[in-house]
Amino acid sequence: MPALILPLIDAAAHWPPRGALIGLDLGTKTIGVAVSDPDRRLATGVETIQRKNFTMDAARLLALAGERAVCGFVLGLPINMDGSEGPRAQSTRAFARNFSKLTEHAIGLWDERLSTAAVERELIANDVSRARRAEVIDEHAAIFILQGALDRLRVRF
Repeated sequence: MPALILPLIDAAAHWPPRGALIGLDLGTKTIGVAVSDPDRRLATGVETIQRKNFTMDAARLLALAGERAVCGFVLGLPINMDGSEGPRAQSTRAFARNFSKLTEHAIGLWDERLSTAAVERELIANDVSRARRAEVIDEHAAIFILQGALDRLRVRF
């Protein structure tokens, strides 16, 4: 049976009270990956996956999940500023549908509006070079997405 794909709060009801989560920032060329601690207090960057094809990308994500004994996934859902869903959000939902067939862990969707822009501003403020920003922006966006989700879950529960 495929994993459930739900809004973050609804997905959290299907995760055990304790256990790490993986956060993903899905781009067209890369996937930023972050992981939480088992108590779900802090998101930490793991890596940026250079996208090849779905099978290889999913295999790497499942390997990371296994290494870190995660109990769920948080995918950044790129909602437009007016609240509508464009092509990037549709692509994220398609990825989630395909990925859900490979895992039993519920997938929570989290509004990632402006996450990359916020991370880029932070990196610029810290005087990170343009080349270095390009290398780390997706991983940092995944951290931003996952930390926002963790903070939201802490308020709710």
